[in-house]
Amino acid sequence: MTDTDRDWPPGTIRLQTLLKSETNSTETEIILQPRPSDDPNDPLNWPKYQKVINFSLACFYAMMVFAFVNATSPTWGPLADELGFSNVTLTNTYAIGCATLALGAPMLIPFALKYGSRPVYVFSSIAQFGISIWAAKTQTAGDWWGVNAVQCWLGALAEVLIQMTIADVFFVHQRGTMNAIYIWVANVGGNLAVVASGFITQNMGWRWVWWWCAIFFGIQFLMFVFGFEETKFMHFETLEGRQGSVTSATVKNTIFNSEKGEKAAPESPASDFPPSAEVMHSHEPDAETRRKLSTIQINHSKPRKTYAQRLNLLTTSEGPWVDFLRHSWQPFMILFTIPGVAYCSLVYGILLAWSTVMTTALSTYMLDAPYNFSASQIGLMSLAPFIGSTLGTIVVGPVSDFVALRLAKRNGGIYEPEMRFWVFLPFVPFQLAGAWWFAYALAGGAPWPQVAMAFGIANFGSGPLSSLALVYLLDAYNEIVGDALTALTVVRNTFSTIFVFAIPAWAAAVGLPNVFNTIGALGLVILSFAGAFIWKGKFWRYKFAKTYKYYADRQFEARPMS
Repeated sequence: MTDTDRDWPPGTIRLQTLLKSETNSTETEIILQPRPSDDPNDPLNWPKYQKVINFSLACFYAMMVFAFVNATSPTWGPLADELGFSNVTLTNTYAIGCATLALGAPMLIPFALKYGSRPVYVFSSIAQFGISIWAAKTQTAGDWWGVNAVQCWLGALAEVLIQMTIADVFFVHQRGTMNAIYIWVANVGGNLAVVASGFITQNMGWRWVWWWCAIFFGIQFLMFVFGFEETKFMHFETLEGRQGSVTSATVKNTIFNSEKGEKAAPESPASDFPPSAEVMHSHEPDAETRRKLSTIQINHSKPRKTYAQRLNLLTTSEGPWVDFLRHSWQPFMILFTIPGVAYCSLVYGILLAWSTVMTTALSTYMLDAPYNFSASQIGLMSLAPFIGSTLGTIVVGPVSDFVALRLAKRNGGIYEPEMRFWVFLPFVPFQLAGAWWFAYALAGGAPWPQVAMAFGIANFGSGPLSSLALVYLLDAYNEIVGDALTALTVVRNTFSTIFVFAIPAWAAAVGLPNVFNTIGALGLVILSFAGAFIWKGKFWRYKFAKTYKYYADRQFEARPMS
């Protein structure tokens, strides 16, 4: 693949082989992308149980981080009463946490790229254990500022590390489901932990929220020390060992027809999809080649690492320190030079802004009349967004993978990352309607079931939208995924910080509904722009392919798509 090939920009891959049967129907087999090597130590070649263990631990990490960050809201009332904190202090400390969430990824992810994700998972787990104890022993506003700042600075890792794990371990046709699971688990932490926090605060005291976090982070630390294996795999200096690489030349110059044998294939169309009739009916190499492309082929003469070797703490990439340091500023360059990264970052940013403002408004408005909610009642309100996001992610994961495969089949077996956006657009109205209803219901003192229903509808939309934006980023920009996700994290948490700092004065000046009117108008423009990516996304990937290749060449390692 060249970075000037209009038909094969980065992210466009052969995902299926097509073969006409004797009944003239088209059969398909999935090509494993990215291409695995023949090494049994390659994470793509791991047995299913090992992938499940690693991904489950990564999800538990994400759940705990989101729980740690979000469990604070039900504690605000009792904490303020005991320590004399004002609402302004509580809001500002929450906002400083949002700010350090934006700073954490560019400062910490370079360590994961250089030394592997395992040491970062392990050391951040023990650090969060210590911060939990600090939170439980809080006495002053300075303590609370410090707890929020440091916990969120480390918490930013969860927004990038899990995606790096997914990119290392799973194939393209599995990523929709895996990201849906990740988003769901994040919502378990972000919402159910708030429910639990409310009951703990009411029955055991607010400090026990953080003692329980300390207990779980201690367990998490032990699980990662003895159970999580490094997913970073370094061997791509050459293409040797990669099984049957599927290049653009292979796709464009060789097809197979069960009746006529091999013949020259037509050029892949320059436009996006659906394809021309010629490509829809083009067919691929023989059965043996197709089998190799669709199954994992392991060279059993290569030894499997022992358990102790698989738990080495460091997997260090070679290269000077300038290679390490560039990953602190390179994400910002990527953000402003690659449209797809910028767009996904804006999507994530506006969705988090909505979520943060809704959570903050709930924690302040519902303490007062006409609601007069207790800590546990405010916590229970988080059941609504959890149910909404659960329903959304149950739908979007399998459906997005199915649609991607179906559209790839219609496109002659060729997958374009923008195909995911066809599933993205139907969820936009749910996010918009739910957020607007929430604002007007809460500001108007509507019965709490209306507020809860609106909160749930908004999250039915936001969960799938977040998941699909992440999948697009992984599929379109696989070789720069660490930097791209760092850029996304910076944008989303910058949005959140701005809105949290602004919300008290802003809502007081114009009213909560008008705050959501402004966010909603901005969100409508951003989310609806997915239609433009369906139309021109492939062209933009082609136009900025040289920029992408420039940054891909400056990564420690990346597994290229074929």
